[in-house]
Amino acid sequence: MKYELQGGTLPVVICHLENGETMITERGSMAWMSPNMKMETSTNGGIGKAFGRMFSGESIFQNNYTAMGGPGMIAFASSFPGTIIPFEIRPGQEMIFQKSAFLASEATVRLSTHFNKKFGSGLFGGEGFIMQKVSGEGIVFAEFDGHVVEYELAPGQQIVLDSGYLAAMTPSCQMDIQTVAGVKNMLFGGEGIFNTVVTGPGHIWIQTMPLSNIAGVLAPYMVTGK
Repeated sequence: MKYELQGGTLPVVICHLENGETMITERGSMAWMSPNMKMETSTNGGIGKAFGRMFSGESIFQNNYTAMGGPGMIAFASSFPGTIIPFEIRPGQEMIFQKSAFLASEATVRLSTHFNKKFGSGLFGGEGFIMQKVSGEGIVFAEFDGHVVEYELAPGQQIVLDSGYLAAMTPSCQMDIQTVAGVKNMLFGGEGIFNTVVTGPGHIWIQTMPLSNIAGVLAPYMVTGK
């Protein structure tokens, strides 16, 4: 499988498949494709894995697209202005994504549920107690909100993020929460009560425009109608 990324901040990934190659998408993100792409919907792994994917922000069913009778082409578009990033997954090189980040992958990649070890991180950290774990072998495409900034954290090195900004991390990273210092800061600082703290070693991806923040900004206008 070969691919190309186009579209800037309204991204799309165009995948070029050899005969018999299959791509998987979770939520009907197919934008266009060649006529010889055959679609088949399934739970891909049974009901147990299907419900696990549902808890990690995806649908129960997956769509499999296979090139039949020759090379095929299929394009997957992002659902929100942002960034599509390809990750090469190998045994021992898994990835942890925020909920709903999975866009599409080769059929040899597996999507499952990842539980944060510290329950408080999920309740108050903004990234969720349940995240997505990607394993297996192959290319996976993830969609993130806005632009993406990356950091490599040394052992014990920490970075503090506002809720919702953590997009992805390697499994070696640890995620926790901390309260904002000072009552006035909590009540009037406008940054919320909790921050997310990620501790290395490992690599992290930070998104610059979380969809949850956009929804919060637009909510007053939706209520008033102005």
